[in-house]
This record gives sequence, structure tokens and C-alpha cells, in this order.
Amino acid sequence: MKRPLLVPILLLAICTQLGVHAFAQKSDTTSVSMTVQQAIDYAMKNQSRVQNAELDEQIARHKAQEILGLGFPQINGSLDVKDFLEIPTSLIPGQFFGGPAGSYIPVKFGTKYNASAGIDASQLLFSSDYMVGLQSMKVYADLMQKATSRTRTETAAAVQKAYYTVLVNGEHQILLDTLLARFEKLKTDTRIIFDNGFVEKIDVDRSELAYNNLKVMQESVARYKSLSEALLKYQMGLEYGVNLILTDKLETLKLDTVMPLSETFDYTQRIEFSLLQDQKRMSELQLKKDRLSYVPNLVMYGSLSTQAQRSAFDFTDTKKGWYPISMVGVRMGVPIFDGMQKHHRIQQSKIGLAKSENDMRFLKSSLELDYNASRIAMTNGISTLKLRKQSQDLALEVYTTARAKYDQGVGSSIELLQAESALNEAQNNYFNALQDLLMSKVDFDKASGKLTK
Repeated sequence: MKRPLLVPILLLAICTQLGVHAFAQKSDTTSVSMTVQQAIDYAMKNQSRVQNAELDEQIARHKAQEILGLGFPQINGSLDVKDFLEIPTSLIPGQFFGGPAGSYIPVKFGTKYNASAGIDASQLLFSSDYMVGLQSMKVYADLMQKATSRTRTETAAAVQKAYYTVLVNGEHQILLDTLLARFEKLKTDTRIIFDNGFVEKIDVDRSELAYNNLKVMQESVARYKSLSEALLKYQMGLEYGVNLILTDKLETLKLDTVMPLSETFDYTQRIEFSLLQDQKRMSELQLKKDRLSYVPNLVMYGSLSTQAQRSAFDFTDTKKGWYPISMVGVRMGVPIFDGMQKHHRIQQSKIGLAKSENDMRFLKSSLELDYNASRIAMTNGISTLKLRKQSQDLALEVYTTARAKYDQGVGSSIELLQAESALNEAQNNYFNALQDLLMSKVDFDKASGKLTK
């Protein structure tokens, strides 16, 4: 009676094992490990801003081909079928039929059904707008390509900053966890000593207050680390549910390098300057286009069609004729007077070009200021980080001494508490300086044109 139960039990066990295995595989696929460069490369393919910039670049290429198509023959076909519910009436002078002068006789001409079919073609022979448009087409395509490069540069900077922020918060959290364990032990020891009557109640309160303050800081850093991880995934275009493991370490970044004070700066390497150059070129072409608008344009055209007229709807009857019509021609458009519109467009283009030149000078100064400011900020950051590291080492030495004295019974809990608080402050200052230096490093690389993708 019990034997048949083995089959469903075995099936249930197998399904359970398969489910666990599938879940483990699914869990493995939701974890990815990346260096900072791999994170940047991932963002270049998946970040929506970069994708939209690339789509805008494709639109620009198709727009350029659209303009190019204006110079090719334009061919259109047509088919027109009319059913005159009322045949049009024409007035013929009555005197043609012996009537008095000034009188008219209404007469209906034509048939009830008319049909025509034909092909029209035109070819642009000369147009100043088209010639300048071809030149603008290349500049515009290059402009959109550089706009994509700028988006890539900004995305790379954002990903680096977010990546480094996660690293700093992670290291900070580890140290706070260690320090919190020390404070918890100090609080417990102080409570035991108080119970034995060797310290006052205020010593217990001080240790608990220090522990609570550190606990709040630890929780705050933990939450900020989660937020910085979410920001990094957002900057990369990575799904929020994916577990991202950062494989780069802070100690491999070589942040103690001394900045060269006399490094030369080439502002032409910045993508912003190259973009403004193309915008200035577009302004020059717009002025050229407006000036050439006084030049005549020339178009050749032709048409070939056939038409038929029937009293009954029988256009397929081959016995009744279709009558061909064909023509060719050349049309020249000569601008004569437009109320000074072209003149004022030319003046607007001149002013726009002058603004572009002013923007070039202003951008040059801005880029130089940006570079110098970021270089000084990074130089100061390196110096500050070294001092903060020395202070942290010194605070650790003081804490070690105070801890040894306390364990030997020759030091007070107040002294140890002060040493641990000083160490906590020194470590916070160190991590703040480290994050400031990392952010200034990214800003310096961007300002010097090293982040251009």
C-alpha cells in the first residue's frame, strides 16, 4: 500500500533539486564583476543618454542624405480620373450664330468622363542653396558626431565618480565596523568596571554616547554606500536588481603622484572647443548661403502624359484613342525684389557669426580656467590626503598606546575614549580627503581632454 507513494516523492525531490539548481544559476547570472574601465565600456553601450546621442548621429546622417537627394532627378507619376456630374458650361458670343452683339449663348463642351496619366520629371541644374547645403551637410554630420563624443566623455566622468564613491564608502564602512566593535567592547568594559565601583556613572554615559554617535555614522555611511551603488548602476545603464561587484581597489589608483606644475594645456583637445568650431563653420555657411540667395537658380523639367475623354466609363476600350501630351522646358528663377528680406537675413547671419567668434574666445578662457582650477584642486588634494594619512597614522599610534595602557590598568577609560574619538575623526577626514581627490582627478582628466571617448 505504501509503495506507490515512492514515485511522487521521488518526483518531488527531483523537481526540488532542479528548482534549487535553477535558482542558483539565476542568482549567478545576476552578479557581475567590473573594473572601472569595464563599467565605462558597459555604459557606452547601455546608457540611454549615449544611445540617444548615437541615434541623433544616425538621424544627422540620414538628414545629410536627404539634402543630397535634392540634386538627383525628381520623378513623379500621376493618374487622374474625373466624372463630371455637370459638364462645364462655356459662354460663346451670340453674334457668332447671328445673334445681337454683346449677347452670349451657353454651350456645354466635353464628355462626362475624362482620364489622364503621366510622368513628370525635373532636374536641378544650379542652385546656390543646394551648393551650400552640401557643404553644411558634412559639417552638420561632423557636429553630431562630436556631440556624441561629448556625451560619451560626460558619461565616462559620471561613471568614474560614482565608481570611486562606492569604493570610498565601502572602505569607510569596513573601518567604521571595526571601530564600532572597539567602542562596543569599551562600553561593555566600562559598564563592568562601574558595576565593580572603580569608575563613575559619567564614564559609562560617555562611552555609551560615543558608541551611539558612531553607530549613527555607521548606519549613515551604509545607507550612503547603497545610494552610491544605485547611482553607479544608473550612470552605467545597469538594472537596479543586478549585484555589481567592483574589482578595482583604492590602493591600485596611485593617487600619491605629484602633479607637474608646468604642464602645458592644449585647449583644442577639448571636445567642447571642437564643437564650437563646427558651430562657427555652420554660421559661416549660413552667411554664404544668404549672400548667394541673389544668384538665379536653374531647373530643367519635362512631362509625358496621355489623356482620354469618354461619354461612358470605358477607358479600357482599345478602339477609342488616348491622346499623348509631352513637353520639356527650362526655368530660371531670378530674384528681383523681396522687400529687403535677403539683406536683413544677411545682417542676421553676420551678427550670428560675430557671436560665434565671441563664444570661441570666451570658451578658450573658460577651458583654461577649468584646467588650471582642476589641476590646482588635484595638487591640493594630493597634499591634503598625505597630511590626512599622517594624521590618521598618528591617531592610530595614540590609540594603540592608550589601549595598551588601559589593558595594563594604568590608563583611564576617558583617555581611551578620547583616543578612539580622535582616531574616528582622523579616519573620517582621511576618507573625505580621499573622495575629494578622486573627484578632482576625474575633473582634471576631463579638463585636460584625457576622458574623450
